Amino acid sequence: MNLKRLEYFCQLALLGNFTRAALKIGIAQPALTIAIQKLEHEVGLKLINRAEKNALLTAEGEVLYKLATELLNQAKQVELTLEDLKNLEQGTIRFGVSAMMGSYYFPKVLTKFKQKYPKIKIQLIDQGTAALEKMLQNGELDLALIRGDLENPQLRYTELINEEIVAGMSNLHPLASEQTISLEQFCQQPLVLFHQGYFLREVVSQYAKDHHLDLDVRMETNLIELQKSLVRNEVGITTCLSRILHNEQKMTSVPFEPNIEFKLSLAWKKSHSLSNASKAFMSFLSSTLEPLA
Repeated sequence: MNLKRLEYFCQLALLGNFTRAALKIGIAQPALTIAIQKLEHEVGLKLINRAEKNALLTAEGEVLYKLATELLNQAKQVELTLEDLKNLEQGTIRFGVSAMMGSYYFPKVLTKFKQKYPKIKIQLIDQGTAALEKMLQNGELDLALIRGDLENPQLRYTELINEEIVAGMSNLHPLASEQTISLEQFCQQPLVLFHQGYFLREVVSQYAKDHHLDLDVRMETNLIELQKSLVRNEVGITTCLSRILHNEQKMTSVPFEPNIEFKLSLAWKKSHSLSNASKAFMSFLSSTLEPLA
């Protein structure tokens, strides 16, 4: 059975749309359609119900999707094992990290790692922790830096970072002189926040939902520098880690009361065997980021 066609089929099953799946895979939509038709001919079953906009799995397609996912995961493990046997210092790591962490924690760390292991390739994927967790479960990532306070039974974790979330605001903001700020006070201000799916946004959204508060969100962006510029110009206030504002002369950080901890762990799928390259990366991160805990 053609593994490449199975990969295409699984991607189509995940996204439910030929156009999005073809874009994700990096091929033309007609090529994806032909590959799926050949797969259906190969197995002698109809796998896809082609609705007007969506591609929904038939009952037979659902069965094949589960089997194909297991088969592709096993094939990946074979590749990793053979890769390790060839050279312990070669390999590719698919590593997921949020925009904020990628921008402020990892540039120097990744540079040092590449200097130590120049033959190991790192594919960096930028998403929120919720999306990264799903990608780990689907076998799309080897490692990811995600929330460590809500552990998924399918994943293994090792804690790397434990910091405090603060409110970031212009020095001219009326609350800038306060020693602490409550989430209730924060939620009553004009806000500049991350998109949904990022912990620094979710903690605010969940509080507002629990207390029936309407948030005045003036801007949503995952671009840290844009977010800081908007806050400096008093468009709104935001949530961030205090270290991000260390060199900002026009901004200040105010701790929350009660304080909000930001715990991030390095996670990987329990059923996957990590390559030696991934193990080396884990060990390097644990030793390098230890002072941040």
